[in-house]
Amino acid sequence: MANKLIVAPAPHVQTSQSTAHIMRDVVIALMPALVVSTIVFGFDVLRVTALSVAACVVFEFLIQKYVVRGPLTISNWSAVVTGVLLAFNLPASIPWWIVLIGAFVAIAIAKMTFGGLGKNPFNPALVGRVFLLVAYPVQMTTWPLPVNGGAFDALSGATPLAAVKHGLAGPDALGVQDLLLGNMPGSMGEVAALALLVGFVYLLWRRVITWHIPVTILVTMALFAFVVALCKGESGAMLWQLPLFHVLAGGAILGSVFMATDYSTSPMTVKGGVIFAVGIGIITMLIRLWGAYPEGMSFAILLMNACVPLINKYVKPKRFGVK
Repeated sequence: MANKLIVAPAPHVQTSQSTAHIMRDVVIALMPALVVSTIVFGFDVLRVTALSVAACVVFEFLIQKYVVRGPLTISNWSAVVTGVLLAFNLPASIPWWIVLIGAFVAIAIAKMTFGGLGKNPFNPALVGRVFLLVAYPVQMTTWPLPVNGGAFDALSGATPLAAVKHGLAGPDALGVQDLLLGNMPGSMGEVAALALLVGFVYLLWRRVITWHIPVTILVTMALFAFVVALCKGESGAMLWQLPLFHVLAGGAILGSVFMATDYSTSPMTVKGGVIFAVGIGIITMLIRLWGAYPEGMSFAILLMNACVPLINKYVKPKRFGVK
């Protein structure tokens, strides 16, 4: 009889959660946003999402079977999560062939090149998104209007962040209800803040993530916007409208809840996670307010992903018994 005992060093952690369970919970948490986005932009949302998911799964299968020649892991749902998150970072009107390129970059380059799930230093979906933004800036910034009109339909498809950045509107042009319900131009994951928050609560309930990174990112962004408004001499309603706008608009909630919390690309400790999140919040606001792009969440997360090994090195829990 073969020895089935596996000897390994401590700690020995046992849990009922598996990678597949965790990834399925993430997909479930994204479903409310998918429904709202479909209502806002129509069935193109389902077309882009289905194509992105299918492409990610197929690319991972082909690479593992014919290139890596290792065990197949597409059943763990990680490729599905990457596909959905990539789709959520794209306009609903994006051409199909660009979706395929983004999926290939996300899976083949950002994930499988480093050895697959758990070994990739950068979030695969964000790598795919940033590559497409640099390679195809026109297609990636051509936003379809909501099928039923919207609060910003008079601005020829400009997202709220772009409209504010270029002086076409003020941060008070949209009310809290508009920002939460999301009837406005943008990527598929930008237009449903309330639905994304529902997903956040679900992930907390399922203990898939903790609140530290998402809340720290959003609080950092809000404080940064508040200080900027204060320095500009703003008063009254604008002091809270600007922070609220930056927290609810764009990819702030999508990035902080579903991407910055990625296990393999975020710090291992709570203290490290807070440092990581503060960095993301600051870089995001620097790009939004003074950078070339109206949105900076993707760039901020990728930059801080690169800092994770350094954060893990210098922010360590004390060994048991060490004073």
